[in-house]
Amino acid sequence: MSMHWAALLTNVVSDSSLRIDPTGVAVWALQFTPRVAQKDQTVLLEVEQCLRLFGGEDQMHQLVEEGASELGVCAFAWAPTSLAALACARVGIRDGFAGPLAKVLDPLPYECIDAVNAHGATLARLGCRTLADVRKLPRGGISRRFDSQLLLALDQAYGLRPEGYPWVTLPETFTAGLELPGRVDTAPGLMFGARRLLVQMGGWLSARHCGVTAFALHWCHDAMRSRDAGDGGEITVRTAQPTQNVDHLCRLLSENLAKVQLLAPAGDLVLSATEVTPIIEDSLSLLPDARATGEAVDLVLERIEARLGKKRVLRPALTEDTRMEWMNHWQPVNAKRPATKVRQVPGPQPTWILKTPLKLDVKDERPLYQGPLQLLLGPERVEGGWWHRVKDAEGGQRSLNVARDYWVALSQHAGALWIFQQRLPKDETASWYLHGLFA
Repeated sequence: MSMHWAALLTNVVSDSSLRIDPTGVAVWALQFTPRVAQKDQTVLLEVEQCLRLFGGEDQMHQLVEEGASELGVCAFAWAPTSLAALACARVGIRDGFAGPLAKVLDPLPYECIDAVNAHGATLARLGCRTLADVRKLPRGGISRRFDSQLLLALDQAYGLRPEGYPWVTLPETFTAGLELPGRVDTAPGLMFGARRLLVQMGGWLSARHCGVTAFALHWCHDAMRSRDAGDGGEITVRTAQPTQNVDHLCRLLSENLAKVQLLAPAGDLVLSATEVTPIIEDSLSLLPDARATGEAVDLVLERIEARLGKKRVLRPALTEDTRMEWMNHWQPVNAKRPATKVRQVPGPQPTWILKTPLKLDVKDERPLYQGPLQLLLGPERVEGGWWHRVKDAEGGQRSLNVARDYWVALSQHAGALWIFQQRLPKDETASWYLHGLFA
């Protein structure tokens, strides 16, 4: 199974010179996927199963990279394996999907994989410079001369062996701290570091499907302060409605900090979500409600048909036919409906119909489907279609006439089924078919 990994390096110093907390980055990343791992100073994300939820590969890359950049991460990469993504990030390669994985990794220096770099001195004496050089060594000799982690790491990086990590769990409450790069003398100057903490909180809220209604920002005064200044100060911001919008929270905090005067320079920040409320999303209909919009569904369908074309918006139309496969057909929304009297098939009708009837095995003249079937009701005879002819593979015509006896059957495991037996001459054995399932 193909995988899609991202590696975010938090030990690369960014221009902001703010220390990056890998745990905070890992918690923020949980909004994209539950498969987030923290390995030393690296955060790894496996997003293969979540790409469609965020609009595809390009959109996912953009969201993760923009958010990670706001948190101060300036080195990240994407690749089919986690170790490959980590190696690419360390050498500055952004896209590990640019070609076959072996061609991407082979030219890289062996220092980009920790388990290989641990034996760097010996590998250098053997003349190895790249991962390709290490892979050219005899595997038997590598396993005897080095520890087992070297071959394991190489195989995992190249996708030859599976990878396993303990996944980061989402905390029940949010509290994050940040050490400022220097002394901040004014309250508005705290916003640069506070925004990074708000971005982390936004990711935590999104992962928990919650919105914040109150949060507190606490700052610690620098050690070189007067006794009257105290250890620090705090401000609490409340919102009218639960929200995850980081930009809105930043604007609220900025307005409140503009009214605050620091008693001493601040050196550290701590942000806490004090009041959190679950956000219940409304399950909306595909079509607008006429009571809410004042527009009838037929008018909406006409507008959609004008945009997409007549062949893209269809409605079912019943036909005068007792054969289930041809009892209805699809036609454009505005097509004229034929004034036909539809004959009803006797007996109960199933909820789901198989596109192609499934031939059943028979044992002791009883049909089988996940075990022997018990015939409950029937037979109901359906016969017709002698007039219905289609072209065959040889260019001739064949009739779609059917002669079937339908039964309602009970399966011990699959529930109520709709099956039929073909009517054949007496000297031939009739086959059984599964055609529908009841809810």
